[in-house]
Amino acid sequence: MKKILIINGHPDPESYCYAIHNVYKKGVLQSNAELKEINVGELQFNPNLEFGYKKRTVLEADLLEAQEKIKWANHIVWIYPVWWGSYPAILKGFIDRVFLPGFAFQKRENSVWWDKYLTGKSARIISTLDQPNWYYKWINKQPSHSAIKRLTLNFIGIKKVKFTTIGSLRLSKDSYRKNWLLKVEKLGKLNL
Repeated sequence: MKKILIINGHPDPESYCYAIHNVYKKGVLQSNAELKEINVGELQFNPNLEFGYKKRTVLEADLLEAQEKIKWANHIVWIYPVWWGSYPAILKGFIDRVFLPGFAFQKRENSVWWDKYLTGKSARIISTLDQPNWYYKWINKQPSHSAIKRLTLNFIGIKKVKFTTIGSLRLSKDSYRKNWLLKVEKLGKLNL
């Protein structure tokens, strides 16, 4: 059975990303999959990895719960807006604080290699843009896509990563946004 975790990285509960989250969830609830959710903006935690990896900072209860949900899931759906070519700072802080050595990976002693602890999972990234998708892809070279796929998810063992990129939203019409919500609901129903 598919165990789906939605991680919403937008800090504003009235955002279009929350609408995306809600319709994906609606789709999942029409299927046989199990579902859990994380709204990063609602968590109580310090997003600053204050000492890097040299000294461990105690994880807040919300982050410990997030780690349990991540371990539980076999498909993780990330939803976020692309701001300045990346994801919101609160989502970056979440990643820094949650995907720690010992949980998500472990560097091998006296080696440049590491062990990946979150293998066997898949991911879907749903991101929104204020620029056309083609411009983000061909001109700006998709920096947030590379960062989350190659430098985060692949690094910790999640190899199957698919993207849904919605843009340009800034000047879009209601019909464009509604059409995308229907597509995202279908992704949820199909557990993609």
